[in-house]
Amino acid sequence: MTTTEYQRDGYIISTDKARLDTAVIHHYLSLSSYWAQGRSLATVDKTIEHSLCFGLYAADGAQVGFARVVTDYATFAWLCDVFILESQQGHGLGKWLVECVTAYPDLQGVKHFLLATRDAHELYRRYGGFESLPAPERWMKRQVTV
Repeated sequence: MTTTEYQRDGYIISTDKARLDTAVIHHYLSLSSYWAQGRSLATVDKTIEHSLCFGLYAADGAQVGFARVVTDYATFAWLCDVFILESQQGHGLGKWLVECVTAYPDLQGVKHFLLATRDAHELYRRYGGFESLPAPERWMKRQVTV
């Protein structure tokens, strides 16, 4: 798969996994997010290895945001682990990241593109075209406690 990059106002979004700062990603997910509290570095590494990842970088190359898509590139995609570091929030970077993810060429035509959020429904609705599930009673999950 080829690397894709987007640039705006000195920031870069890249799908190049070699650029990802796993220490920054792990720190945010395991300590600051509400959905991945306590996630181990080994788990973060494994999720990155098996996902389409979007790193967001400042002009100095420091990673300031991240998004991950679990997908088969044809019928299903799950957008997850989306964040912008608190120090970089308020500049429209989250909106831009969601726009870039949903516009990514290899994800066009995916039949079911899902996500879960506690508090950012309007961001995803407005900048990613997401909407509430029409029949949530059809969806099920299996959760394993580790």
